[in-house]
Amino acid sequence: MDSIAVAVVTGGGHGIGRALCRRLASDGAKVVVADLDGESAQTVAAAIGGVAHQVDVSDEAAMIEMINQVEAEVGAIDLFISNAGVGFGDGKSGAISAEGGMNPVADRWAASWNVNVMAQVFAARALIPKMLERGGGRLINIASAAGLLSQIGDAAYSATKHASVGFSESLAIDYGDSGIAVSVACPQAVATRMIGIEDDSGTTEGGFRGNDVDGILPAETAADMIIEQALEGRFLILTHPTVTTYIQRKCSDYDRWIGGMRKFRRSLAN
Repeated sequence: MDSIAVAVVTGGGHGIGRALCRRLASDGAKVVVADLDGESAQTVAAAIGGVAHQVDVSDEAAMIEMINQVEAEVGAIDLFISNAGVGFGDGKSGAISAEGGMNPVADRWAASWNVNVMAQVFAARALIPKMLERGGGRLINIASAAGLLSQIGDAAYSATKHASVGFSESLAIDYGDSGIAVSVACPQAVATRMIGIEDDSGTTEGGFRGNDVDGILPAETAADMIIEQALEGRFLILTHPTVTTYIQRKCSDYDRWIGGMRKFRRSLAN
């Protein structure tokens, strides 16, 4: 499938999601901007001639309703990008914390699991049977380099992003022979609210807890790389090439890698 007529992007109201919506619209797709923040979704959709949907991606019934409505009113979904994600930071007790650190929440593990993983499951569960019936489709799951390595200071984010990568692998293995193209994007730092940089700030300076160690990319640059590499048929999309080296080092000597990460953590605490 080379052309994309209808695309859905969750978390499309801000950051990478917004940039993905803009890129897809510029390529000629009709873009459905889905976001928990309905006002932001409306703003982005109005700017690109798209369609806005306010949706809680952690609610399976709401996801099914949105997908069915889009297919009935806009058209068959060629591409679904599960971009919505959350990160809260470890609370006072570190990796085992229930409460959020940087972003307060009662149970960050449940929230991270529901948004970072189950929302992707819900989308695939609702869409893949439809795509199989019409001979194919595309899914892009936005994970993180933390899903291949680790995010110091946010165990729930790291664990759920690992799960996102694993789920995406399973989708690619199970449905790749049936015309379902699956990609997973694992960016490092991108200039978004996730790392403390507001939309339209025009800066790539900032970050926290080592997020900026290999440089911060504009959201538009990351979005271009994700779309272009997905359409080329790549499964694993890395916006920062250095991640490949880190993965190789991790796999070649896991204990040494853990030691290096502990050292890095200590440096951040100073």
